[in-house]
Amino acid sequence: MFPKKLQKGDEIRVIAPARSLQLISQETQKIALNHLTQELGLKVTFGCHVNELDDFDSSSIQNRIDDLHEAFKDENVKGILTVIGGFNSNQLLPYLDYDCIQKNPKILCGFSDITALATAIYTKTNLVTYSGMHFSSFGMKKNATYQIEAFKRCLFSKKSTVLQSAEFWSDDEWYLSQEERQLNQNAGMKILTSGYGEGILIGGNLEVLNLLQGTEYMPSLKNCILFIEDLSTPELFDCNLESLLQQKDTATIKGLVIGRFQNQFNMTEDKLVKILRNKPLLNKIPVIYQADFGHTTPIFTFPIGGTVRIDTRGEQADIILLEH
Repeated sequence: MFPKKLQKGDEIRVIAPARSLQLISQETQKIALNHLTQELGLKVTFGCHVNELDDFDSSSIQNRIDDLHEAFKDENVKGILTVIGGFNSNQLLPYLDYDCIQKNPKILCGFSDITALATAIYTKTNLVTYSGMHFSSFGMKKNATYQIEAFKRCLFSKKSTVLQSAEFWSDDEWYLSQEERQLNQNAGMKILTSGYGEGILIGGNLEVLNLLQGTEYMPSLKNCILFIEDLSTPELFDCNLESLLQQKDTATIKGLVIGRFQNQFNMTEDKLVKILRNKPLLNKIPVIYQADFGHTTPIFTFPIGGTVRIDTRGEQADIILLEH
């Protein structure tokens, strides 16, 4: 079930299912609002509890649930953006009204910890959700064009779209210094194994996705193409990936795409290749790494539950979002 695409003039609601909007600087919020209203032509409204802050940098479970339900119920709201990631959006899963969400389908977009929320909604309702920019992501002043355009291609249009690499990427704390950015020339996506695959796209943050194992919120991995990014050391990434690949139906996985790692985790290309080569399944399917999603910037937006095709038979990795 695909939600209606956005168009100019639509209202989007910003909610905080994980960390609070209060953690985002006024400058970043101002830039985000400018991108959303002036460049994309959207009307931005906020959930009642987005600025609440407790000991875990968010509001109560009930208040977060209320904001999410209200966003889905409000007929004027055409899309929902999360403020930022965090650590606790999976707390909400037992309390969501999945019937309400299914009867009021609309875009939900965010990444990182939001993987739990977005994936659970897809699993329980069959509503395609999106891994992509938070509200706070729109607060980036420089090197923002790529991710805004990728957001538009995925959420404003039904046309199939090719995911190409950004010209530059960064691993800097851009929100602390908007002017002094450390940009790196992007060498593009890398191919581990040659092949072709088409399937349902499942993915997001690996550690958060693994939190769903053994629950009713874990999606089927049958005939899927996995898109995963991670915030951990090579050792932890290795065991987390192994855990995911030991789930039911992973023998039918059609491909794997891995987002770029942050520098602080010391994941060299040699280490990553060694980890991947040590998993027999990944030697039989197309595998791409160093893609533009995860916790470096900029990032592209992709549909959880949509259809994707990847082709690594040539010199260049091709990723096409077919249905999104």
